[in-house]
Amino acid sequence: MKIRRKIGFLTILSIILIVLFIFIGLNSSNFEYFLYRRVPKVIAIILTGGAIAFSSMIFQTITNNRILTPSVLGLDSLYMFIQTFVVFALGSKNLAVINSNLNFIISIGLMIIFSALLYTFLFKREENNIFFLLLVGLILGTFFQSLSSFMQMLIDPNEFSLIQDKMFASFNNINTNILILSSIIILSMLIYTHKYTKVLDTISLGKEHAINLGVDYDNVVRKMLVIVAILVSVSTALVGPITFLGLLVVNLAREFLNTYKHKYLIITSILISIVALMGGQLIIERIFNFSMPISVIINFIGGFYFIYLLLKENKV
Repeated sequence: MKIRRKIGFLTILSIILIVLFIFIGLNSSNFEYFLYRRVPKVIAIILTGGAIAFSSMIFQTITNNRILTPSVLGLDSLYMFIQTFVVFALGSKNLAVINSNLNFIISIGLMIIFSALLYTFLFKREENNIFFLLLVGLILGTFFQSLSSFMQMLIDPNEFSLIQDKMFASFNNINTNILILSSIIILSMLIYTHKYTKVLDTISLGKEHAINLGVDYDNVVRKMLVIVAILVSVSTALVGPITFLGLLVVNLAREFLNTYKHKYLIITSILISIVALMGGQLIIERIFNFSMPISVIINFIGGFYFIYLLLKENKV
């Protein structure tokens, strides 16, 4: 019951923040306009927070490492490379740039194909998968980032402004058509993965123990990695990269509950993610007056927490 009370507390806190975000400053004259603007933003925050938290929890479980997140595979850098290359090669007037739905589908498709190829190559190896995965991800991420920077210096400054808007996660301009498509994809992935929560509990014991307990390890890991790739691709293409959010909320969920059961950890990490994003967006809009994107705050706090985890692991 103690775990359920903690989850209940986070649920209530999330609802309070959502209500405050939607209704602060509303009156009879601006009610309809601001409601139309804020509700899609809240839905985007919930979907993005849920997708990042869920994918990070799965990824840490199958890699059996608490400091790794899907971002180490360079998906964030790949997203920026795709956006930059489209503008650089085709121009800002091309349909792939102007049409948000087409741009969204192209980004998701290429990121999923890249992830599938990377996973297929890496997980054929029997030894040092985790360290090799981290190394290859960092190299590819740096490679994509360097190519993006090179092309950004060559394109027209007016076209660069289009790319600059995608460099940081933003919930201020949400395309409702993309939001609907993202909702369908993310919810379908969550529903499909629900039956694997107990299997993830077993996999968290390690590969050898999971196989000895009857888990079809390779098959399950392959499916979960595809789910992770889809969720990360959708969340990144929807609002932009938020590098340290998954690392932050998943580890906070583990510390908060102190349990191995993924049916509780997943819900808690999603709720903490929603609280962090809703609270951060409130601070951005009410205190800083939109002077900085929310990803700056999340990455600043997450970066310090990442250093703390590294120091903590070294002591152990």
